[in-house]
Amino acid sequence: MASMPGTLAFDEYGRPFIIIRDEEKQKRLTGVNALKSHIMAARSIANTLKTSLGPKGLDKMMVSSDGDVTVTNDGATILKQMDVDHEIAKLMVQLSQSQDDEIGDGTTGVVVLAGALLEQAEQLLDKGIHPIRIADGFELAAACAVRHLEKISDSFPVDVNNLEPLIQTAMTTLGSKIVNKCHRQMAEIAVNAVMTVADMEKRDVNFELIKVEGKVGGRLEDTVLVKGVVVDKDFSHPQMPKVLRDVKIAILTCPFEPPKPKTKHKLDVTSVEDYRALREYEQEKFDEMVKQVKDAGATLAICQWGFDDEANHLLLQRQLPAVRWVGGPEIELIAIATGGRIVPRFEELSPDKLGFAGLVRELSFGTTKDHMLVIEECKNSRAVTIFIRGGNKMIIEEAKRSIHDALCVVRNLVVDNRIVYGGAAAEISCAIAISEEADKISSLEQYAFRAFSDALESIPLALAENSGLSPIHTLTEVKARQVKEGNPALGIDCMLKGTCDMKEQHVIETLHSKKQQIVLATQLVKMILKIDDIRSPNDSMGF
Repeated sequence: MASMPGTLAFDEYGRPFIIIRDEEKQKRLTGVNALKSHIMAARSIANTLKTSLGPKGLDKMMVSSDGDVTVTNDGATILKQMDVDHEIAKLMVQLSQSQDDEIGDGTTGVVVLAGALLEQAEQLLDKGIHPIRIADGFELAAACAVRHLEKISDSFPVDVNNLEPLIQTAMTTLGSKIVNKCHRQMAEIAVNAVMTVADMEKRDVNFELIKVEGKVGGRLEDTVLVKGVVVDKDFSHPQMPKVLRDVKIAILTCPFEPPKPKTKHKLDVTSVEDYRALREYEQEKFDEMVKQVKDAGATLAICQWGFDDEANHLLLQRQLPAVRWVGGPEIELIAIATGGRIVPRFEELSPDKLGFAGLVRELSFGTTKDHMLVIEECKNSRAVTIFIRGGNKMIIEEAKRSIHDALCVVRNLVVDNRIVYGGAAAEISCAIAISEEADKISSLEQYAFRAFSDALESIPLALAENSGLSPIHTLTEVKARQVKEGNPALGIDCMLKGTCDMKEQHVIETLHSKKQQIVLATQLVKMILKIDDIRSPNDSMGF
């Protein structure tokens, strides 16, 4: 029995239970104490993120275990890279991730709102209100907020011929990012990329057709949108031409090498004659492969695998430019863009399987001698690449995250073209509506409604604080004006432009994003309020 964690005993009904050694020394949180522990963990995560909210929000620097440095104010990225142990804190990380996957924007706001709701829930628990009543009240208040958002939302023109409104929305998303020094340029690139690949009839955007590439060097302003594919490779031989026009492309997933014996037998070369015969056989095979590609009418071979110097030299002699070691995703994108077929064997190559591109050129960068291939004027012009330049890897990675957020926002507008106004105008309007609704409720849920209203106000308070304004004074003033003027577009003037009207400032957010923030934050808070105990798999409680 010495190796067992405890002793087995039986109650009067013959049911077994384990008596644990040192049970009186073991601590376990249950009931309200457990809830308070959960709330504290979630609030600490929300408070960490609160300072990153808004256009004047601060960045966080994360250093990974192997010394990689990331500087960002993207909520999802910060939480993903934080080393979180507490189970409830991990739920907050997942909350931010689900907002990022679904919407792509508002990842910081959703965590700050969830933290504020839990802070309010703690005060209600101290008043003796049962957590289930609080959770139900929050859910009703969230439904009321969503209904109010739909009421104050504006319809938004998504027109291929007038992209200005979309660019303004993308600029709102990029306002808090590191790329805001070339604010408009990045917004235009994101909008043009989405509108190029968007299917306006189905109101759908296929993100698979938008590739984001980055290359260290140059300035952020050198970022361009390429209507085609950019591949981080160069021509296999330095003497091959750097610019090709009206190119017929053979896309191969078979290597330029002689077939190997598929059996376990090995080939012994014992004499010079044998070696010469083998060399001639190899040369003959290479010749045959190159001839098959040329006969199909190809003027460029793109190969997923490598080929040795002999094959490379032969390709140069036969005047067939080639690119080797092109990765799987790039191969697929090239096939989509050029209208070609991916060919797994040389024998299957035929003229109808070739892709077409109007221009293939090799770019070289400054003193680093880096090369990249650009495939443009393709058959399917809907495949695009955003090519980002920047001073170092960290800037490029943050620019990629920022562009992703902007792409997602424009995509959301194509899918659902309703918008609300940013600068926390929507949150303040919802807080007022929920507070008014609370006056009509006679049951206990009215406390949860008022708490929800107060939690919504934490977003404008954080925005004002991060912008260097007096939080309470600014919020009170905007709230009073919203009630007096009945204008739901009044928000926090973060950029100090002299007007609180977000319609004038063109600070726009998608309705879908705002609704999702409120719904996701409420669902998580409801889940946390229903957890009054945590049992881990290695728990020694043997019930």
